[in-house]
Amino acid sequence: MLESADPMTEPTAGPRRPHPIVSTVLALLVTALDALLLAVALGGVVRLLAHPRAVTLLILWAIGAVTLALLRPVRGTAAATVERESPLVLIGLFLIPLLAAPLAALSERLAIGQLPGGDPVRWMGVALGGLGLAVRIVAMAQLGPRFSPLVALQKEHTLETGGLYARIRHPGYLGAWLAALGGALAFGGGISLPLVLIMGLLLSARAAREEAMLERRFGEDYRRYRAHSGRFVPRF
Repeated sequence: MLESADPMTEPTAGPRRPHPIVSTVLALLVTALDALLLAVALGGVVRLLAHPRAVTLLILWAIGAVTLALLRPVRGTAAATVERESPLVLIGLFLIPLLAAPLAALSERLAIGQLPGGDPVRWMGVALGGLGLAVRIVAMAQLGPRFSPLVALQKEHTLETGGLYARIRHPGYLGAWLAALGGALAFGGGISLPLVLIMGLLLSARAAREEAMLERRFGEDYRRYRAHSGRFVPRF
């Protein structure tokens, strides 16, 4: 679900998208996997259901997964330029968001590597996870058929510099990282923070490769856009 080459547009014509029911079922299956991992980490389904922060996170994840699945566009134009990426990077960007929260939940159950702050910090993590999903959803909705899991440029495109992209060049990446960080903080799992840091480094490196590709394609237009926007933090 990673976005690629954020500031791009392309024609929307293309193959028919999957039926909404199919997309919803697949998204809920992913959430079921999240629930299974959390149940194992917390010591069973009963403990999972009795854990209000875990249940709230699962509800947020289910809503986010279904929304993203229904928004996911069908790409109608072949990429003109695709940059090959290490399979290890792709695996890391898939596994870290999946495992950060369960690892933190396990550390909570075992009382290992817990962060200070108690419930207020943990509920703040839940809120941060929800905020990250919301940012990712808005970014994906704005991109429409520009969204891609690959580092790629399409044959027809213009720079996208409005909405979330006016001040942040990679809001989708930012949302994904905030969601992973929120999942770790929701269980006070300092043990998960190194994973979240690694995810941030991988996303930053990927964003840098995308920006180099965009600069080669758009030249001075992209340099002007980059001058008044931040990669992940808004620039005003």
